[in-house]
Amino acid sequence: MRDLAGKTAVITGGGSGIGLGIAQALLEAGMSVAIADLLEAHLVEAQQLLVAHRERLMCVQLDVRDRAAFAECRDAVCRRFGTVNVLCNNAGVGSDTPMAEASLAEWDWVFGVNVGGTINGISTFLPVLKQSGQAAHIVNTGSVAALIPLMDAGIYSSSKFAIRGISETLRLSLAPLQIGVSLLCPGLTRSRIFNSVLYRPDSVPTLPARTGLSEELKSVLASAAMDPLEVGRAVVAGIRNNDGYIFTHPEFKDEVEELFSEILSAFPSGGTISEARAALERQSRTTRSAARAAAGKRDL
Repeated sequence: MRDLAGKTAVITGGGSGIGLGIAQALLEAGMSVAIADLLEAHLVEAQQLLVAHRERLMCVQLDVRDRAAFAECRDAVCRRFGTVNVLCNNAGVGSDTPMAEASLAEWDWVFGVNVGGTINGISTFLPVLKQSGQAAHIVNTGSVAALIPLMDAGIYSSSKFAIRGISETLRLSLAPLQIGVSLLCPGLTRSRIFNSVLYRPDSVPTLPARTGLSEELKSVLASAAMDPLEVGRAVVAGIRNNDGYIFTHPEFKDEVEELFSEILSAFPSGGTISEARAALERQSRTTRSAARAAAGKRDL
């Protein structure tokens, strides 16, 4: 997928924030782009911002939890552009409700959008990617929270860990089909993820003390949060390089290294290892290593 010009991308949650940044960057690269978003207001804003690319732009209102609507979106995009080469499962919602206080409705909502939306996107568009006869790519938006557990956003972080697992496994599975898979792990970016409370379903109660941003976070968002277009351009580079991970915020590297060191140090040392188990692991590891090598090829 080094040459993106003339190809088509679909981006869920593409009407604002990171999704809109990805849309801008892919349009810059010469792609046609279909933006899907829950809110019509976001789509209107996106159309106004991207008016210079209107011949290669399509906007579709979509709740990523709705599988029938997802299928309708797929059909509409294929009618307009013929096929799809890149799928960006980006739609997501945030939650800072403490896990100890969260209702089942809160869990269902966050996982339904973040994880269910990703699954629905893959299930709906993967047949199109496979049938195109061309190299293709899937980008799933995770977060640094897919690697670093966030104490004050445990449900959100858990959902991103799930997306990480989906992405890493899918990357190995799809390599033989010349379909690359990347996990996007951004940090603090100017987006509307912190406004998720404004459009959560009525069935999901909001804790009164958790309905707004702290003044400190508002200040950081205004002054230091990354421009979504910068994230979008990193996504373009990640697709072209067939990167398994797309990281945008280097300030998290040391903490990730610390966490992985803790995992490694937890393995038992010494003791007797069953040769039968070890042989099975060597066999499985050989298969996984071959799949990783295939998935990491730069010529998809």
